[in-house]
Amino acid sequence: MQDQISRHPVPQLADMPEDIRTRIEAVHEKAGFIPNIFLALAHRPDEFRAFFAYHDALMERPGNLTIAEREMIVVATSAANECQYCVIAHGAILRIRAKNPLIADQVAVNYRKSDITPRQRAMLDFAMKVSLRAQEVEEADYEALRAHGFTDDDIWDIGGITAFFGLSNRLVNMASIPPNPEFYAMGR
Repeated sequence: MQDQISRHPVPQLADMPEDIRTRIEAVHEKAGFIPNIFLALAHRPDEFRAFFAYHDALMERPGNLTIAEREMIVVATSAANECQYCVIAHGAILRIRAKNPLIADQVAVNYRKSDITPRQRAMLDFAMKVSLRAQEVEEADYEALRAHGFTDDDIWDIGGITAFFGLSNRLVNMASIPPNPEFYAMGR
C-alpha cells in the first residue's frame, strides 16, 4: 500500500484556506474519512475550488440521469482510462447509490455484461465513445440516445461527466493519488 497521498505537496488541514478546510471537514464528518483527492488538490486552492464546483455542477445537477447512472459513467470511463482511484472511489459511491453490491465491479470490468438496463447500456456506449473517440461522435449517436428517452440536456450531462472525469483520471494518475482503503468495503 502506498504511504503518500500525492507526488505533489499536500498541505496540512490547518494551513488550508478556510473555505477549503470547511469543505474537507464536512466531507470527513459525513464519510468518516477524508478522500485523498481532497487533500491532494488542496495545494492549489483556486484549482480545488474550480474542480469541485464543476464536479458538483455535473454530479448534483437535477435532470433525467439518476445519481447512480452518473456514477456508472464515472466508473466505466475511469476503468477505460485505467484510473484506479476513480474506479475504486466512485465504485463505492455507485454501490451505495444503486443499492447493489455487485454493480460497480461489473461496470468497471465490462459494462456490456453488467446487470443494467438497455437505456443505461446506450448511455455507457455513448460515454465510452466520448471518452475514447470523441472525434467520432455524430448525429446517429444522439439519435440512439434519444430513442432511449434521453434529451439533449441528458446527452450533454453524459458527455460533460465523461470529459470532466477524463481530466480527473489524468490528474490522479499523474500525481499517483491512491484510493483510500475505506472505499474498498463501502456498499458491499
